[in-house]
Formats: sequence, structure tokens, C-alpha cells
Amino acid sequence: MTLDFREFGRQAQAFALALSVHVLAVLLVVLGTMDWVPFRQEQPVGLLIEAVIVDTSALQQQREEARQAAEREQLRQDRSRELEAQRQREQQRQQELEQQRRQRELEEQRRRQEQDRLEQIRRDREMKLEAERLKQERELQQIREKREKAEREAKLAEERLKQLEAQRQQRQEQERLAAEAEAQRVAQQQAEFQAGQVATKRDQYIIAIRQIVTQNWLRPPTAQPGLKCRVDVVQIPGGEVISANVRNPCNADPVTRRSIIDAVERVGSLPYRGFEDVFEREINFLFLYDGD
Repeated sequence: MTLDFREFGRQAQAFALALSVHVLAVLLVVLGTMDWVPFRQEQPVGLLIEAVIVDTSALQQQREEARQAAEREQLRQDRSRELEAQRQREQQRQQELEQQRRQRELEEQRRRQEQDRLEQIRRDREMKLEAERLKQERELQQIREKREKAEREAKLAEERLKQLEAQRQQRQEQERLAAEAEAQRVAQQQAEFQAGQVATKRDQYIIAIRQIVTQNWLRPPTAQPGLKCRVDVVQIPGGEVISANVRNPCNADPVTRRSIIDAVERVGSLPYRGFEDVFEREINFLFLYDGD
């Protein structure tokens, strides 16, 4: 657009220069004709005036056309400058709009990034809280399991204590009953002895052994009245028991037989003092149980 304006200006200047040359030539012709006598020819004054008038009108017309052309060119240039200014304003407005759009996009991007960051922080916090909750649940579960285990063990221990206490009471009752029975037998034997029955010292020794073994016997539930078992004992001087064995005849079950052996071993040492002269390293006696 700027190149067109310059070209048009150059053309207008050339046109004005050409017009000025033509006008100057006409004036020179007119003036030369008036001053140059030898070549002057008489012409009617009216025709000369008409020619001058005609030339002046043409010149004015050319000037008017040039003025109008210049005005049109000026208008066109003004219009062009206005359009260029408007285009530049529009371009600037578009640039501003584009800059605003980019600014909005940047702000929107920053906003999304901030939202994503906050969302990530929220997810991390939730994951941390969930992990902490699961950890607490596991710890509580472990505590519950330990407490339940402790309660079960305590309950089992309590039941075991009850069983042991019941066994102890049963054993004490058995010992008491056995002691009473043995006392009755001893009393009966003493009565028989006092009644004239002969009881040698060895018989007294066997009775004493039977009595102390019976006192230490823990009668099992399977033991039945009328029990008779022959018991062999190996001992050393002083009465310390080395071994004990139940042999036939014996009408006891294996559990009862084992309880008799345990009774002998529980005694530890058989009666010895006062029975040194009848002491035997291997001795046997009859274990009896007639019921309570």
C-alpha cells in the first residue's frame, strides 16, 4: 500500500510538471506572437481573445481535474491511512485478545496444576490415613488375639488348677481312708496279738512295711475292693528302696499295679530301725485292699 502511494505521488508530480510546461509554452507562444513584428499577421482581435479564453478554460479544467484528482488521491490516501490504522488497531486488538487468551490459558493451566497438586496432596493424605487406620486395626487385632490367648491360657490354667486341686483332695481322701483302713487292720492285728495269736518279729516287720506302703498309696478309680497283690521289694541296709515290682498272684489292673509300685517308691525308705535282725535285702509282702 505504501509503494502505491509513492508511485501515485510521483505520477502526480510528473503530471503537474507536464501541465506547467504546457502552460508555459502557451504563454511563450502568445507573448512571442505579440512581440515578434516581422512574423506578425494581422488577425482579428475577437478570434485571439476567443483562443485565449479557450486555452484558459482548458487550463482551468485541467487544474480542476488535477485538483480533484489530488483531492481524490488525498481522500484515497486518507482512507488508506485510516484503513491501515484500523487494520493496525484490529491487529493490535487481535494481539491483545490473543495475549489475553494465552494469559487465560496459562491461568487455567496453573489452576489445573494447582488442583492436581491439591488432589495429589488429598490422595496422599487419604492413603496415609488409610495406612495408619490399617496399622491401628492390625495392632488392635494383635492385642485382641493376645488378650484372647491370655484369657484362654488363664482359663486352661484355672481348669488345670481345679483338676489338680480335685486330684489333691481325692488323694488326701484316699490317703485318709487308706490310713484309717490300715489303722483298723493294725488295731485288729494288735487285738489278735493281744488275744493270744503269735506274731513273730518278722511278721511285725512285714506288717510295718505293708502299713507304710498303704499310707503312701494313691488309690486309682479302677481299684476294686478285695485287691490282693504280691509285691517284691529290693532294698539296702537302712531301708532305702532300690526297686519294686508287683507279681502274681495279683487281681489288679495295670493302672492299679503301677499305683502300688509308685507307693513303694514314694516311701523311699522302709522301716529298718528295730528290725535289723530280721532285715532282708529282697523281701515280699501281700498288698491288700478291702474297700473303705
